[in-house]
Amino acid sequence: MEVMTNHGFRRTIKYLRAFIIISLIGLACMLIVFLGILGYAKILGAPPLAVPQSTLFFASDGTLIGESNSGQKRYWVPLEEISPDLINATISIEDKNFYEHNGFDYKRILGAILADIKAGSKVQGASTITQQYARNLFLEHDKTWSRKLHEAFYAIRIEMNYSKEEILEGYLNTIYYGNGAYGVQAASQFYYGKNASDLTLAESSMLAGVPKGPSHYSPLESLENATRRQGIILNTMVENGYIKKETARKTKETPLTFVGEHPHKTVEAAPYFQDAVRNALKNQLNLDERTIELGGLKVYTTLDLKQQQAAEKQIQDTIASESEIQVGLVAMDPKNGHIKAMVGGRNYEESPFNRAVQAIRQPGSTIKPILYYAALSQGFTPSSTMRSEKTTFKFDDGRTEYSPHNFNNKYADGEITLAQALAVSDNIYAVKTHLFMGVDTLIDTAKKFGISTKMDNVPSLALGTSGVRVIDMANAYSLFANGGKKVEPTLITKVEDYNGNVIFERNHEAKKVLDPAKAYVMTQMMAGMFDKKLNGYSKVTGNSLIDDITRPYAGKSGSTETDSWMIGFTPQLVTAVWAGHDVGKPITLTAEKSYAKNIWANFMEESLKGKPVKAFTPPKEGVIGVYVNPENGKLASKDCPVRRFTYFVTGTEPTEYCTDHLEHKEDKPAKEKQDTKDPWYKRIFKWGA
Repeated sequence: MEVMTNHGFRRTIKYLRAFIIISLIGLACMLIVFLGILGYAKILGAPPLAVPQSTLFFASDGTLIGESNSGQKRYWVPLEEISPDLINATISIEDKNFYEHNGFDYKRILGAILADIKAGSKVQGASTITQQYARNLFLEHDKTWSRKLHEAFYAIRIEMNYSKEEILEGYLNTIYYGNGAYGVQAASQFYYGKNASDLTLAESSMLAGVPKGPSHYSPLESLENATRRQGIILNTMVENGYIKKETARKTKETPLTFVGEHPHKTVEAAPYFQDAVRNALKNQLNLDERTIELGGLKVYTTLDLKQQQAAEKQIQDTIASESEIQVGLVAMDPKNGHIKAMVGGRNYEESPFNRAVQAIRQPGSTIKPILYYAALSQGFTPSSTMRSEKTTFKFDDGRTEYSPHNFNNKYADGEITLAQALAVSDNIYAVKTHLFMGVDTLIDTAKKFGISTKMDNVPSLALGTSGVRVIDMANAYSLFANGGKKVEPTLITKVEDYNGNVIFERNHEAKKVLDPAKAYVMTQMMAGMFDKKLNGYSKVTGNSLIDDITRPYAGKSGSTETDSWMIGFTPQLVTAVWAGHDVGKPITLTAEKSYAKNIWANFMEESLKGKPVKAFTPPKEGVIGVYVNPENGKLASKDCPVRRFTYFVTGTEPTEYCTDHLEHKEDKPAKEKQDTKDPWYKRIFKWGA
């Protein structure tokens, strides 16, 4: 038994000795690797503290239209010109052991690991100021092991070659504080309208909390979140010995005033368009804000400077300076979806809210072409007739009533054709069509046209009572203009990184979603708003523009109590214009009700000046054109006083001739018929008598 015990003891000693030897070898290897890394870092020398570059934005012709806030243009201030309170607050919340460690806080790393294990997910970070500075200068913000290893290596190189003061100064001048403010000086001026050297403790502790999440902790985005984080920072400053507890308490109660504006702000070309481009870079290309602003990108856009200038000029010239009416305009090429011009308001500096892409407003009668396209698929034709008269629709066994009205309460009090109903914008015809097809039909068809906003399942939907975006309506009408092919609104054609590598390039792929024949028939019907032959109980809605336009157009106007629209197109260009009050106040002045139409007409004429006049080309098959009497939609005879050439889907054209005027001729009194056969001298004699 004793022998076995000794044998077991010797075996234990053997394993222990092996473990110690292996551990020593492992430690030696780690030491060699560590010394190798340090040696390699020393050989490489100081990493260049590169200043971030501007991102450049170009128009479609290559003209520079704007650039982001680059490192060269933002304010860089030395450490001694930064408020000590801001320095202390930043160190206290971001890296309390900054002056003690050599780039890595091992206690904090261990604590973060334990916290993550306990929570079962990543809940706590352990990056030091040096590591964050390295990431800001050299790396992306993705969460990969490769990025973390590179970050650690750069942190070593920075710590080996720069002083703590240089690192802290660089960090404070490169960190992002939201709203385009990079560095403490730009942030101080934006949030408080003062220099970084003049910040108080209250202002400093509030500002130091923003970088953790500018969209969440900015006092301009959420004062509640920002105040809560300010309290945390002040508490850490107390714990770390920077301030007394009583000072922290008083500081928390100090009211702050925010400016929220960059000094010497200048607006570049097409500011609303450029905002939309930045949003596309972020949401469609998934680029982070720092890369967009300081990544040295070259962004090639679809903007046509001539058309953009024409849009801005027509809005300025058309809307009275004292008017409170706002406007949204989108012009796009229907062949590929390229946005050629965009205006989101009358004054970007006063209101950067982009009404062209952000506002959701009632489209009024501009929704009718989409409704009537669906009707063509259910047996309607341009000659289909319904009665236009004051009508009350009853639902739920008579318990619910709906009484739509025409403009100025005018009605034909008789039959009108679909072509005329669209041209004069008859509301009764639209609601009857909507109810006949079923209210879901328009909702489904609108989705096919690319309209994504929610639409209410109600009878008044046919009159445009559910809100839409201007850019979506321009895109929807492009399907008519290009023969039924769906395109996406496009702002960016190509993006290059700072080395000239293409990281994004737009490949246009148009997909056919509409029947080309029906799309063409609808286009011809929309041209009717400018055709006096379709005047009936009311004039066509484009009557006031007929003398101002010089080429074939198709389109539709629309109005509600609070919104005025005009959307129209040629084969080369689609333009949608909305005008109204931001707060949904009724448009009461007659002149203001015509703003959208006038802006549209003048812009289209100016934009297309010098370009070939193009008519809408019918598809090779599927449509047929015949002369009809616009009053009743029947085939016109030689005796009809008005004959209009109208396109139909092949097989749906009318086959019955108009006999109204033949009957009138046969019903003439016999005496009148005889008079027309008398010699001229007898007729003169009778006239004299």
